Amino acid sequence: MPKPFKRKESTHSDAFASSQDPIARKLLIKGMVQGVGFRPFVYLLAHKYDLEGAVANTAAGVSVHIEGAPQNIQNFCDSLEKQSPPLAYITDITVSSESIRNYPDFTITKSQDNGSRTTLISPDIALCDDCRAELTDPHDRRYQYPFINCTNCGPRYTIIKDVPYDRPSTCMHKFTMCRLCQAEYDDPRNRRFHAQPNACPTCGPQVSLYDNQRNFIADVNAIEETARLLKQGALIAIKGLGGFHLAADATNNNAVLRLRRRKQRDAKPFAVMAGSVDRIRRFALVNPDEETVLNSCQRPIVLLTKKNNHHIAAAVAPQNRYLGVMLPYTPLHYLLFNYDFEGLVMTSGNPGGMPICISNDGAFKMLSDIADYFLIHNRDICLRCDDSVVKYTHSAVRFFRRARGYAPMPIFLRRDMLPILACGGELKNTVCLTKGDHAFVSQHIGDLKNHETYTGFQQTIRHLQKILDSKPEIVACDLHPDYLSTRYAREQNATVIAVQHHHAHIISCLAENRVEGPVIGLALDGTGYGADGAAWGGEVLLADMIQFQRMAFLAYTGLPGSNAAIKAPWRMAVSYLYATFGNDFQNLNLPLFEQVGEQKIRFIVDMIDKKINTPLTSSLGRLFDGIAAIIGLGNHISFEGQAAMNLEMIAADSMEVSYDYQLQYRETCLILWQPLIRGIIQDMHKGISSAIISAKFHATVINMFCEVCETVRKSSGVNQVALSGGVFQNTIILTGVMRLLQKKGFQVYTHSITPCNDGGLSLGQVLIANAIAL
Repeated sequence: MPKPFKRKESTHSDAFASSQDPIARKLLIKGMVQGVGFRPFVYLLAHKYDLEGAVANTAAGVSVHIEGAPQNIQNFCDSLEKQSPPLAYITDITVSSESIRNYPDFTITKSQDNGSRTTLISPDIALCDDCRAELTDPHDRRYQYPFINCTNCGPRYTIIKDVPYDRPSTCMHKFTMCRLCQAEYDDPRNRRFHAQPNACPTCGPQVSLYDNQRNFIADVNAIEETARLLKQGALIAIKGLGGFHLAADATNNNAVLRLRRRKQRDAKPFAVMAGSVDRIRRFALVNPDEETVLNSCQRPIVLLTKKNNHHIAAAVAPQNRYLGVMLPYTPLHYLLFNYDFEGLVMTSGNPGGMPICISNDGAFKMLSDIADYFLIHNRDICLRCDDSVVKYTHSAVRFFRRARGYAPMPIFLRRDMLPILACGGELKNTVCLTKGDHAFVSQHIGDLKNHETYTGFQQTIRHLQKILDSKPEIVACDLHPDYLSTRYAREQNATVIAVQHHHAHIISCLAENRVEGPVIGLALDGTGYGADGAAWGGEVLLADMIQFQRMAFLAYTGLPGSNAAIKAPWRMAVSYLYATFGNDFQNLNLPLFEQVGEQKIRFIVDMIDKKINTPLTSSLGRLFDGIAAIIGLGNHISFEGQAAMNLEMIAADSMEVSYDYQLQYRETCLILWQPLIRGIIQDMHKGISSAIISAKFHATVINMFCEVCETVRKSSGVNQVALSGGVFQNTIILTGVMRLLQKKGFQVYTHSITPCNDGGLSLGQVLIANAIAL
């Protein structure tokens, strides 16, 4: 695994003696050092340097007692970090003097659970090259075995119940190893030494195929039959590492459309899995950086630009210039791609709005109306974990969803923290738990809008608290009083600190970059509960870890129907038009009016005038929605952010011209968008294309927020800018704002470890809560 975090310096308690007389030392190695082949590495290293002693897993990491010549012990310690296994990640080594115990040799001893749990748990890792070679070798005893793994790959986080990470503490406890597997497991020189998921066809998990009435499909090779059915257009629920996928042949438009109808997912893009990068190049552009991310051991979904001519079904990602693509990461995936698929749709196995299914019983209950068949197995999944989604933009990996392959790797902080649990927000929820100078951001949980997702939220918190042995003293939450995450926080027996949504966004960005502020924060998103009770989302803050000052924001407009306006962008179009033109807006002769109807429009105007269920909003996300509806990109959406995404997708390339806007300076600068609306209407009446209008709108957003940053710099002397919020998932906005601010001499900080959307909120919440509590 690439080392994405800065290593802490090793701490040695004293100098090594210059004498050649034998000495003894005790080492405690912390970090991601369990389940990654670290103890056999230590064992072989001790034998290399002719040392005696023992190594064991503990709740805190790996404990080593070594005896031998001082120079050999010195060499041993120097080699620990420099030559550690590829999946290991050492955060700290402490060395202390010990009495010589006259060990006869060096051994690996039974795990110990006698202290505070500080060891890091490895994420699930894609199949390694060695296992893949065995998978395809007809002479190997694991030939075509769909659960082949070793200490360098396979499930980790999703099968662990407790630490230390030993087989009885995992979902593999019910599988007794055969003689050959046990011999590998016990041999420190074997790469399957203490590989907890170790198994083979004789003793391990098995796959089986069922129809959606739960009838077993007998007398077939389950994987071969699955491939045959997929080629015939069947929809199949496939059990994976962190949950079920719903699979379809990505070249079969009818199958993909049927999946959309059954899953009730009208337009949101599906992910595609392809067997190799060469296959991906048939339908998408892949640059060297993107290829590196695709091939990484995390194997995320990577957003790639579509080619103009390809065989992937149009229904996979309609009205979108990108495809979300990933490579196989389990042996089962590789076996399926032996049957020459161009690509498979592999979307989360859940009905719309529900958490991903992880149990066989749950999948049959929830997915039988969607899937025609079920390819299942009998290895339990302890914790759901969706596929991660990233995009390589402006020289860095940007997360849209951080989950499999990355969680639960922590963010390393500048200093030790109080024990804090942050509960995140409502959308794209994650939670965060602190321990020492580590912040453990959970995998993506989902939108906390139903009982099932809320149950998953609670389960994730319990699981993290158990494996980290952490009892939070402080619980941080969003200011919004009605979020389920806020209600959960209020029910805990701990001090509760409520944190403003956009302040948390900015501080999460600072935490990733290991800076503390003050900073000018651009917090641009769809919605967040403001300090005045309004729905914020177009914010320029002057912020540090404890407090913030609202320096500028998009001028308020009505949000008619509250959440209903988010699902029906035409409502926002009416709100912006009415605020700009008054009652004359209905004389503008826009296609929108004919599509919606005069009665509905009059109803919305009445709501705004009478302030009936029409809270105020400063959201840039809602401005995107309104513009999209005004220029005819759709009056209703089926997923969050759809209208804004459509506006980005149609934008013409490299637009220097922008619309007018106005900055009104009072105590707080108001960013007035009325000139922008007038300019768009004028362009529409001139017959200017929607692509040009979209590009000019994007340029306007970039210019006006960068101008505000210059104004704030003049008054505050602050030259650092942090960019956060879901709007920065828009590549045009992110790259445009970064380039212009850097051109103006600003130091710009962005997200590259957690998502800029609400998935990163919980990290900011713990930092702010800790600063307030201290």
